[in-house]
Amino acid sequence: MAPMDILLLIAGIAGLWLGTELTVGGALAVARRHRLSEFFVGLVILSIGSDLPELGVAIGAGLKGLMGRDASGVVVGTSIGSVVAQIGFVLGLTGLMHLLTLPRDFVVKQGTVLLGATALLFLVAFDGSVSRTEGLILVTIYVIYVVILMNGENVPDQQPGQLASGDWKSWIVLISGLGIVVISSELTVTSVINIAHYFQISEALIAVLIIGLGTSLPELSISVSAILKKKTQLSVGNIIGSNVLDTLLPIGLAATISAVRFEPQLLFFDLPFIFLLTSLVLVFFYTRRGVTRPEAWIILGFYFVYVAVKLLQF
Repeated sequence: MAPMDILLLIAGIAGLWLGTELTVGGALAVARRHRLSEFFVGLVILSIGSDLPELGVAIGAGLKGLMGRDASGVVVGTSIGSVVAQIGFVLGLTGLMHLLTLPRDFVVKQGTVLLGATALLFLVAFDGSVSRTEGLILVTIYVIYVVILMNGENVPDQQPGQLASGDWKSWIVLISGLGIVVISSELTVTSVINIAHYFQISEALIAVLIIGLGTSLPELSISVSAILKKKTQLSVGNIIGSNVLDTLLPIGLAATISAVRFEPQLLFFDLPFIFLLTSLVLVFFYTRRGVTRPEAWIILGFYFVYVAVKLLQF
């Protein structure tokens, strides 16, 4: 059974990637028609679109919880694994490719949101679970965050990009991508649960190391593409927006469907690690010219240490 489940897991992650690529492409075509700024597109539109795999996994796992099959480890592990992969692996790798810079006022504002979101998740999960009420709180905080960003968005003076059609073809691509994400999410969640039971290991551990990195492929693809086009703010905005979303929304949505259990290891090791690594990255952005290659290597080093520690749990 396990070999087939492994193949289904690979197919599920590949489907999540493909569906996300289609969805992001369609969303960008529609969004750029309204001439939203490059940074806003990265921070909100692309971050939400590229996080559809995590959201799909969370909703699928929440529905399984309603049917009496607890998949909390998949939800929490995927969310945490994605955050670590994005702030450690994706940001570190893009930092090796190009100097990453951010305005100091943005570092302060968005850095406060990032650290605050991590602290909030720690507080609501401190008793070992996230209830429906606490899930609603996480979702509400994220919605407020997006609304504030949208209210502060200014229409840029530059011309919109080439994907400015926003016609019916873009909507077909968008809807098709969403459909693929839904189907792939079900495959991913089911296969992870079966693999964990077969090998008698934690679902959360598989989710952190495999699904977390796998579902971060859209962010990696978008960030590298943006770097190659010398649009560093689009790249960094996508990563930061994705991390805020991953910290609040997947676990929040899953908990509103069915209460989510939080393993002590994830609460007392993984979340503090995320807080520490995020703080380090923000310090690099604030006190230096930005994230240069030496800082990028440090960030990647933290990520690989984290992976090594998690592998020792097998």
